[in-house]
Amino acid sequence: MKTILILVAVVLLAFIIVQLYAINGQRNIETYPYVVNKKYNAFEIRSYEATLFTSVKLSGNKYKDASSKGFSILAGYIFGGNNKKEKIAMTSPVAMSLDDSMTMMFMVPKKLKKETLPQPDQSQIKFREEPAKTVAAISFGGWANDEKIEKYKQQLKSALDAEGITYTNRFYFLGYNPPFEIFNRKNEIIVELENDAPSMIK
Repeated sequence: MKTILILVAVVLLAFIIVQLYAINGQRNIETYPYVVNKKYNAFEIRSYEATLFTSVKLSGNKYKDASSKGFSILAGYIFGGNNKKEKIAMTSPVAMSLDDSMTMMFMVPKKLKKETLPQPDQSQIKFREEPAKTVAAISFGGWANDEKIEKYKQQLKSALDAEGITYTNRFYFLGYNPPFEIFNRKNEIIVELENDAPSMIK
């Protein structure tokens, strides 16, 4: 019995250490910069600046399958899978386009330029320059799955329709936490707004 209690205590301590490490690590990670233009009850309007990403296009549109495969490919690149064997800092959030075929994206740290980035070992990894954009964003907690993503995508569309704000069909999922982080998980669905939408925001 004593051995079991000691084992449980060790496992619990290890769990707490991992969670504290994850929370502290999140504070030091560079994030995709934006400005909040207006807050509504269910969502907010943001402006993102032009940003460079590494990306990989994946077949299929199921989050569970695509997220695991895409993360593995892009993580391989930033952990040294490139022609210079260089490590590149992890950033947040991980972004995925919500299309018939998903594209996963890691933001490139701002101090790095496309011209000097090491070339990926895997040919399916591309550099993608996202232009400045205005989006609507809705947040939810816990672990993401296809059902939750679709649920909050529909909630965002309904909320935008109710406010008369026009939007495109370019939806993205944003995930902010590593898989092993349990507490304070943050996820978002964002959608790019139509060019005239900012002028409609009261």
